[in-house]
Amino acid sequence: MTDKNDYNFAFLDEGSKREIRRSILHAIAIPGYQVPFGSRELPIGRGWGTGGIQLTMSLIGPNDTLKVIDQGNDDSVNAVSIKRLIGATTGVKTTTDSAEANIIQSRHRIPEEPLREDQVLVLQVPTPEPLRSVDAHEAVTRQLHADAEYTGIWVNLFEQLLMRGSAFRGADHPVMADSRYVMNPSPIPRYDNPKLNQAECLYLFGAGREKKIYAVPPHTKVESLAFEDHPFRQEDMSGRKCRLCGAENVYFDEIFDAKTGERFYQCSDTGYCLKRRNAQEQMEREDRI
Repeated sequence: MTDKNDYNFAFLDEGSKREIRRSILHAIAIPGYQVPFGSRELPIGRGWGTGGIQLTMSLIGPNDTLKVIDQGNDDSVNAVSIKRLIGATTGVKTTTDSAEANIIQSRHRIPEEPLREDQVLVLQVPTPEPLRSVDAHEAVTRQLHADAEYTGIWVNLFEQLLMRGSAFRGADHPVMADSRYVMNPSPIPRYDNPKLNQAECLYLFGAGREKKIYAVPPHTKVESLAFEDHPFRQEDMSGRKCRLCGAENVYFDEIFDAKTGERFYQCSDTGYCLKRRNAQEQMEREDRI
């Protein structure tokens, strides 16, 4: 059985961690700006969250508590594999409770519970460049960012509005960070976009395959791109209720039972759902006593 002492703490060598931490500081200083970094090889395929893992490994310490989620789920293959890798090389405590963790690594979701100033949310990013649909060349997109020339992405949103009747993407909807850089918020549903604005916590975004790091520091203005006559709208979750915990006004997964033909909803954030159910069970036990 592998012992964590067989590896450097958190797998990466100390020089790699220092280089990544310097890139993180650069990204924090300029919200939304994509900082290049030397993405390292890991025992996990690129595209499976290597950028986020490297950020987490560079920040985590022996006394930290880690939570890993994949599209809101604590028990998916991706989330479990990342927890095993980091756990095997650090021995840190892991949890499903967002309030207990000070480092949260996520793919495609931001937890339902508001995060605090002492917490860091690391988001895995497959495609960090929001202007990739405008021009495929890195040199061109970097120049467009430098000039704050975002006409192309506004044209894309307008075309989408004409063809589909809505300018809003279901996920990956671009945002403006600190009134300067257009940024890809990772493939979170647009329901989560407003959580980036004036947040208490630090958001870090890591793209291992494209070797980019960017950040949204606490208390930063983040606006989802929208037209004046078509203001930004989140997905409408009103009138729905979680079949397990009874939660309302959260982001739901829609589930269809092929046997019964029934359609029902569950909290996308499984840790939040479990915490609510445990609290309800505790209250029922106290009532019986």
